[in-house]
Amino acid sequence: MTRLRVSDEERQLMAVIGRRGVIGLALAATACGGRDRGDLRPVETGPPSYRHLTPLRLDVANIDIQPPAPGASVTVAPPAPVIPAEALLTMAQDRLSAAGRDGTARFLVLVATLTRSGGSGGGMFSSATERLDCVLRCRVEVVGSDGQPRGFAEAEVRRSATQPADGGTERARNADALVRAAMADMNVEFEFQLRRNLRGLLMDTDGTAPVAPPVEQEALPQG
Repeated sequence: MTRLRVSDEERQLMAVIGRRGVIGLALAATACGGRDRGDLRPVETGPPSYRHLTPLRLDVANIDIQPPAPGASVTVAPPAPVIPAEALLTMAQDRLSAAGRDGTARFLVLVATLTRSGGSGGGMFSSATERLDCVLRCRVEVVGSDGQPRGFAEAEVRRSATQPADGGTERARNADALVRAAMADMNVEFEFQLRRNLRGLLMDTDGTAPVAPPVEQEALPQG
């Protein structure tokens, strides 16, 4: 049996290579483990609800909530657990209430988009990223029974974020968080604009004109 003689220099080189291999495997396991744990976190489904908030009572007989027409103004780049246009329609259904005898308040979705653009492709020690942009704009038009306009209000919100994009679940979770944050902003902005521009058409719970109460908002979860 022939024995191979290994010099001290060769032993040092083999030790360095071995340490690097162990470090590399540990980093890979940590990265994969982090993504696996993240993928186990559920992605919320369905638009947020606003039924727990006080409705905005308008001095009209009808609320007409109109779905948007297909087109660039409602573009959504999947994966998107919450469709922005659907979230706006849900907000209108939950928050607007008819408390008058005549006239109509028409709710319109003007813009409801979720777009993605290139970030970084990632590498050995970094994750791939992408930029998410959510733009929301809606309008309430009030007309009398004679068809004459009585007022309008518009609200707009924009949210952007650059997030990791290593997998479909992570991308869906990031889109879900961004749209929900944008809708939380929109809920506040929507009520603010109605109270500022349609103050004379907002009614208190007893049917009288309100004294401009504070804007209601929903607390976002931490993390």
